Parts: sequence; C-alpha cells; structure tokens
Amino acid sequence: MKSILIVDDEIGARESLKMVFKDEFDVFLAKNAEEAFLQMKDQDPDIILLDILLPDLDGLKVLERMKREDPDAIVIMITATRTVRTAVEAMKLGAYDYVTKPFDVDELRLIVNRALSNQALQKEVKYLRDRIDERFDYGRMIGKSKGMKHIFHLIEQVAPSKSTVLILGESGTGKELVSRAIHHQSPRKDFPFVTINCAAIPETLLESELFGHEKGAFTSAVEKKLGRCEVAHQGTLFLDEIGELSLATQAKILRFLEEREFNRVGGSKTIKVDVRLITATNKDLTQQIKKGMFREDLYYRINVVPIVIPPLRERREDIPVLVEHFIKKASEENGGKVKGMSQEALALLTEYDWPGNVRELENLIERMVALTPNELLQARELPFSSQDPVKAGGLKDKILKGNVSLLEAEEEFEREIIAAALKRANNVQSQAAELLGISRRILKYKMDKLGIEHDRSGTGLEQ
Repeated sequence: MKSILIVDDEIGARESLKMVFKDEFDVFLAKNAEEAFLQMKDQDPDIILLDILLPDLDGLKVLERMKREDPDAIVIMITATRTVRTAVEAMKLGAYDYVTKPFDVDELRLIVNRALSNQALQKEVKYLRDRIDERFDYGRMIGKSKGMKHIFHLIEQVAPSKSTVLILGESGTGKELVSRAIHHQSPRKDFPFVTINCAAIPETLLESELFGHEKGAFTSAVEKKLGRCEVAHQGTLFLDEIGELSLATQAKILRFLEEREFNRVGGSKTIKVDVRLITATNKDLTQQIKKGMFREDLYYRINVVPIVIPPLRERREDIPVLVEHFIKKASEENGGKVKGMSQEALALLTEYDWPGNVRELENLIERMVALTPNELLQARELPFSSQDPVKAGGLKDKILKGNVSLLEAEEEFEREIIAAALKRANNVQSQAAELLGISRRILKYKMDKLGIEHDRSGTGLEQ
C-alpha cells in the first residue's frame, strides 16, 4: 500500500485528511516541521501533504529542505489563503501542486492520484534509461587488448565535449556501439540518440529522412513528418556509412553542420536544432576525396575527433573473451545447455582472420550454440575447412615472397571472400551481403569491380 504524510498544525485538519485517505494509504501524521522531517526519514512516504503555515518553520522552508534531502519527493502544498506570489514560489521550489482550504475532497484525491501516476512514469523512464546506460556503457564493450583500451580512453575523453566525432573501422567492428557509448557517457544521455544508415536508404528518400517533409511535399507525403535531425534535438545524431552519401546530400549535410538549421522538404520555415553529430564509415575518405566522391570541406567538418577501431585480426587476444561472452549470451537465449568451447575450436577461431570482424564472430557463435547438442562447442562444428579460400596466411606468404603486390593481394582476398559468401548464401546476394556485414548495393559494386559474375543458376539467386 502507498503511504502519505500529512503535515498540519491543526488537529482537525490532520484528522479530516486522515479520514479521506485511510482506506487507500498508510497515513502518517506530523504537527510541525520537526516531526515531518523525522517521519520523512523513517517512513519514506510516497506523497506529502504540507501545510504552508507551521508553528516552528515556514512551510516554504520545509518544502525547500524536503526537496534538498529527497529531490524525488512529491509534495502538495495546502494553505488557507491562496496568493499568486506564494503559489509561484512553491512551484519554483519543487512543489507538485498547490491547493487551498477548504479543499474539495474529490479534487484533492484527483491531484494525489495524478501525482502517483506521474511518479510511476518517472520511475519507469529512469529504469529504461538505466537499462540503456547499462547496455551501452563503454565498460560493457568486450576487449582487453591495447587497442580496445585505447578506444575506451578516447570515449572517456571525448564524451563530455560537444565535438563532432568520426568513427573509422571495417564492417562489423562495432562503430555504432562506440557511438552509443559516447552518447550515454555524455551530458546529452537523457535526450535522444538517433541513428540513420546512409547506405540503407535510397538517395531519393534520404533528404526527407534527415530533414523531414511537409504534407504534400511529394506524392506520398500525406502528412507532415519530422526528420531525424529534428528528432535528435538536444541529443546525438549518428550518421552511419556517411561515405555512401552522394555529393548533393553531402552539401546539405555540410550546410546543416555549419548553420545547425535546415528546412523540411517542401517547407520554407527554417528550423534550428541543437544536436551532436557522430559519423562512421568503413571507407578511406581521403581516397574518396581524391576520386572526387567525397567533399573535402565536409571531411574536415566531421573529422574533428577521429576514432579508429582496429579489426579483430589485429586484436586476437580479445577473441577468447568475446567467444566466452557470446556463448553465455546465446546459451541463455537457447536454454543454457552450452557451457563453453573446446581448446581446439578456440585455437582455430583465434587463427582465423575474421573479415566480418566481431559481427561475424557473434553470428557464428549464435549459430553454433543453436545447432549443437553438446555442452562444449567442438572444432568439427566450425564452418572452416582446409580448403576454405579465406586464408589470409596464404596471401601474406605471396606478398612477402614478392609473387603479388599488396593491391593485387587485397583484390584477391576480396574476390575470394565474396565468392565464399555467395556460395554459402546459395548465390542470394542480400544474404551474402549480410554475412559480409555490408549492404547489397556495396556488394554489387564490388562484384562488378572485381569481375565476379552473377551466377543465376542458384535456386535462391535474386534476379
């Protein structure tokens, strides 16, 4: 049962209020400020009804101290006379509401119930925020390598600032996780974290997604829509795969960054917002600039604080702890039967080069846990074989022996891993792209560039 503390120096008022609430609340009484503070400490009431005139201390002073000792305390002020100045002062000090004697019982009950509903909502919001903070706290990111410790340090340094951050790294390294960690360690953590994958949205819709549109701006615009930039007001906007933006959209992003304002598609009103921008890409933007595919001025705008996430093959000491974490997570979701992995299997995973990085490792562990009948994952259950074309070691030997150039080796590696992914996905390009951690559009581009033919003989191949 909820509890209520009634603070009033008049015994008649105390008893009347006790009669009103005794069937719904545990009622505690206090005739002065001293008793009120003792009851508040001992009983921790959910609601406090506080008379503004007390014999030992002014009610506003009592309110001020109550809110100082417990900022979440819900205090409703009661007085025999209402003055605007007193009411305003009480609200400034944190009173939930303000009622006068003689009070209407139904009105008072309504105010108390509304206050309790508001309290429940605030607790739920706090709980959800705490869960989000717990999930995305950078300390929960897995890694003990020197490279990951450096990432943790950078997050700690940059999070409190307003600086724009550019996160660089291969697909599957955890760029979005780093961006969320920055947001949830920042002063903006209580405001929205809004993401947009620039590679996943058609160019024709991207401007509307970013800046929103007015009703009637185009054929399907049947109502006004807020863009991601507007939704992220006072929070963080994360643009993933920013290297996929067209030059035209890059120009609009640049203007937004310079002015912190925009117009919705089809609108004339200028909208100003306060957002922190974090961007990410798996591309080398300096090379994109040389090719004329990325604006140099935008690059310098977003590259204020760069964070480079090392690929998994460069931090192999993290693989065992990642494997342990993913096994525990997947096993709990599948009934908890899998306890770990054999040393032989772990050794193979540690030697593998992980072109899809942490995302590929997590997907593999999840699949193995779902399919195995054993308590320990075994080497024979791994999808690798001695004939597997994805062997960086062979390419490394070719380069060091001078048989191929680094550029040729990179192209050979890409060609082999894409061919392997297509084979595993039965030539379904969208599934192969998912295995590789890239968009289908990027996969098609790489296939064309590397001369990989579109085998249409597979039963699942997309036309």
